[in-house]
Amino acid sequence: MNSTSLAKAGILTVVLVAATVISWELYVRSKGYDASYDDEGPLWSDKRRMASEPIDRATVFIGSSRIKFDLDINTWESITGDHAVQLACVGSTPIPVLEDLANDPAFKGKLIVDVTEPLFFSTSGDNQWRPRKNLKYYKDETPAQWASFKLNRLLESQFVFLDKDRLSLNAMLDRLQIPDRPGVRSFPIFPVDFGRVKFNRQEYMTERFAADTNLQNQVKGIWDFFRKNSKDPPASGAKLDSLLNLVKTSVDKIKARGGDVFFVRTPSSNPMLMGESMGFPRDKYWERILAVTGCKGLHFADYPEMTKFRCPELSHLTQPDAVAFTKLFIRILTEEKGWKFSKQVQP
Repeated sequence: MNSTSLAKAGILTVVLVAATVISWELYVRSKGYDASYDDEGPLWSDKRRMASEPIDRATVFIGSSRIKFDLDINTWESITGDHAVQLACVGSTPIPVLEDLANDPAFKGKLIVDVTEPLFFSTSGDNQWRPRKNLKYYKDETPAQWASFKLNRLLESQFVFLDKDRLSLNAMLDRLQIPDRPGVRSFPIFPVDFGRVKFNRQEYMTERFAADTNLQNQVKGIWDFFRKNSKDPPASGAKLDSLLNLVKTSVDKIKARGGDVFFVRTPSSNPMLMGESMGFPRDKYWERILAVTGCKGLHFADYPEMTKFRCPELSHLTQPDAVAFTKLFIRILTEEKGWKFSKQVQP
């Protein structure tokens, strides 16, 4: 084969590949898919590196998915002037990340800890694997992995089809409605429209999900699945004391370096709220966190404006409510809790 033929074959190959990629991208966009970032170790590590910013320039958030959905980062940054560093991990306790920040002498800033009781007061290691996996990646990340992350960021921002959580072959196979075999319980799959992840790691509920009660009921069914299959009793007695002492030790380290720690309990709705209140009475759990650590906190149930929020699937706020919640949160922090931000917050 001469060079001319090779050139023609190469050009044809490039044209066919480009046409295939563009066609697939246009197809998935026509089905309502939009950009969402891969929220794994590389993206988390990118934000973790920002945690050492000065106390007057940033606020770090740790916890589970509620603070990822309920804290609107654009609203926070525009009002406070502070950079919002989102380090929460879905379905996880924040304690491994709290310990890591406490043991990092470079972290001397403001920290807000989201308390979702079934995760925060868990006695199981199952709720720690995601933050520990992210921490391991952060500490072991190589220059090649860092460079790959930078390239992936550029590609993910432009091509929707690269979303592995929704559009990879494995993700599509997982969503096939195949009945379970007798005696086998498969892990439930969240609807693809439940959430999207921004590059700043904020997660948000899509408008379609917020308007579709069928999708909402699917997620309610998943929460019920977790409740029925959970073998993780709430921490109590010596286990609870040990957990709280661990939190206190970490908080004390951060405070000793000039940092500040604040606890927040974001909204949930009945019947989930009722179950959480029965399983984790405030006087035995929420109030004890504040008493043991000597920190200030905000429980949404103490503020009538916040109790009006309704979570469509019982556990997370819609995008408009996240903006409203964030504004209320900032107002309470400045007017009642004495927090200072980069910008003077207007009353």
